[in-house]
Amino acid sequence: MRYGLILVAAGLLVLSLLGGAFYIVSETQQVVITQFGRPVGEPITQAGVHFKMPFLQTANFFEKRFLEWNGDPNEVPTKDKRFLLVDTYARWRITDPLKFFQRLQNERGALSRLDDIIDGETLNAIANHTVVEIVRSTNREVLLDPDLAEEEQMTTLDEVDTGRLDIMAVILTEAQKRTSDLGIEILDVRFKRINYNREVQRTVYQRMIAERTRIAERFRSEGLGESARIRGEKERELKAIQSDAFRQAQEIKGRADAEASAIYAAAYNRDAEFYRFYKTMEVYPTTLDKDAWLVLTTEGDFFKYIDSVGGRK
Repeated sequence: MRYGLILVAAGLLVLSLLGGAFYIVSETQQVVITQFGRPVGEPITQAGVHFKMPFLQTANFFEKRFLEWNGDPNEVPTKDKRFLLVDTYARWRITDPLKFFQRLQNERGALSRLDDIIDGETLNAIANHTVVEIVRSTNREVLLDPDLAEEEQMTTLDEVDTGRLDIMAVILTEAQKRTSDLGIEILDVRFKRINYNREVQRTVYQRMIAERTRIAERFRSEGLGESARIRGEKERELKAIQSDAFRQAQEIKGRADAEASAIYAAAYNRDAEFYRFYKTMEVYPTTLDKDAWLVLTTEGDFFKYIDSVGGRK
């Protein structure tokens, strides 16, 4: 029984020793072996199963793939004394794992060092160039705003010798020089975002709002003028139509009155006495009713036909 326990313990010890003696390196990894915290031998860059001394040696794994660095937005002065908020990012990789381990230890140390290097080179590059050079990449023609008159907007841009792409290339070159002895390589540096600081942003936005408000007021003014013109034309056309209609109506009434007068004249000439009698009869219904009192003389023309109807004549 005692020998059995000893064999089991010996087997477990052997397994633990063998387990600590082998390690696996994948295609995306590279390894530095350290003994008591110091590197031993050359870095392991080939994928596969490798051997190390158990308990005494430690395998430190590092990435082979491209790694990411994201900077924090920093307020940076330009050559023309403007302050910009510049946000950058970069891609880098570990090219010499042994040197990387000796100088930076791990990725956290590398990111901290990249903060100093890339932010510093970005500050230097931005300070040596104007806002126009930082924002623009090429010299191009100005696209005119269709809402503005040509004399109200800028029709040319200042020529730039160094553009945004050139500035990023300068930052990359200078940063690579400072990381060449750290076992890493910076592959690319880019501006993620460039903007004015808050105070300048507010001024720029207010100017943009004022410009658009001015354009809107111009459109409103033009619209009101066009509306007044249309209303004036409408009133003029309406008055012309009404005047023409009134003229035609008066002409028709005149012709009708002339015809009526001609008929009246013909009837009067045919039998004058009957015409007077007929016209007088037309007047009676509009003059007399059952409650009316009429005082007439016996010699008046108005009384003559009443008196005839009553049988006195």
